Amino acid sequence: MSLLGACGAPMEGEDASQQLTEQAVGDIAVSLSVASGSLSATQDAVVTVTYTNLSSQPVQLLKWYVPGSGSVPAGLFEVTRDGEEVDFVGPHVKRVAPRPEDFITLAAGESLSRTTSLSDMYDLRQSGTYAIRFAAQTINQHNVVLTRTAALDSNVVSLFIEGRAGRQPELQAQGVSAQGLTSESNCSSTRASQISTAFASAQTYANETSSFLNGISSGATRYTTWFGAYSSTNLTTARNHFTAIKNAFASAAVRVDCSCTDSGTYAYVYPASPYKIYVCGAFWSAGNTGTDSRAGTLVHEMSHFNIVAATDDHAYGQTSAKSLAKSSPTKALDNADNHEYIAENNPKL
Repeated sequence: MSLLGACGAPMEGEDASQQLTEQAVGDIAVSLSVASGSLSATQDAVVTVTYTNLSSQPVQLLKWYVPGSGSVPAGLFEVTRDGEEVDFVGPHVKRVAPRPEDFITLAAGESLSRTTSLSDMYDLRQSGTYAIRFAAQTINQHNVVLTRTAALDSNVVSLFIEGRAGRQPELQAQGVSAQGLTSESNCSSTRASQISTAFASAQTYANETSSFLNGISSGATRYTTWFGAYSSTNLTTARNHFTAIKNAFASAAVRVDCSCTDSGTYAYVYPASPYKIYVCGAFWSAGNTGTDSRAGTLVHEMSHFNIVAATDDHAYGQTSAKSLAKSSPTKALDNADNHEYIAENNPKL
């Protein structure tokens, strides 16, 4: 497969025909490289990402989209196998709106290279030819693009990967038959109490929203604000999602882990591993209820689990979630923040 975009010289031993051509969107060029074009089942699938500021002035880059920057890792790549999209199996993360400390500054002409593993983040269980492209620009993070001045794009790297076993067996094997809420031992007694309060409020949110959705038969303002133009099919989807969310809060074995300390993140989950929720630094500074609250965060994360509503993250923040509802009701019904905001209903609609 030919390599598209970005800039850089061919790696040692790389065919000259695969040399990257220069192409940048805005001020940042992003290039991907791999050490080998073929990996056995025992070799880690590692990609090096290089960001280059092509402009004559400094550019600020969101560190959430730079591997190894200290944040909870996110899905940074578009990965396909033999032309078919590969599932992202890493954490789905809810973050705060970007703060000054969440940016990395690249001086004029400066490059930054980071290496990251795909093995724990994407489904590489099947052998085949994988195509990988940096694609974090597809996520609208609180209505802020990936840099203050630019979106990002990259070349595509192609490599053969021999199928390997999943890397998260301890999560995959987690039991889901028991009921109730459990805080892990890494949660202090104070935090365990706060989690219990938030959990009860999340149950109230889920129950009330389910009742609201079951009580309407047209496009009420609260519905259209968060899920877009009314249709009976879309309303049925919303009802089914909140029935599943409500039932999970009522009867699932929910475990909350307090080990994450990232102050820029509320929480995250592994969608294929119900019902464990990892809460982070921003969770504790949030209110129990209201916009981006602890209770709302639990609704957001619960919606991600594949056996609940299997939501994704297409947009973050109220402004972006409202815009998504207008432009694509289908994506809004697949977006976790839209589920959180219709549940929090703040301001009241």
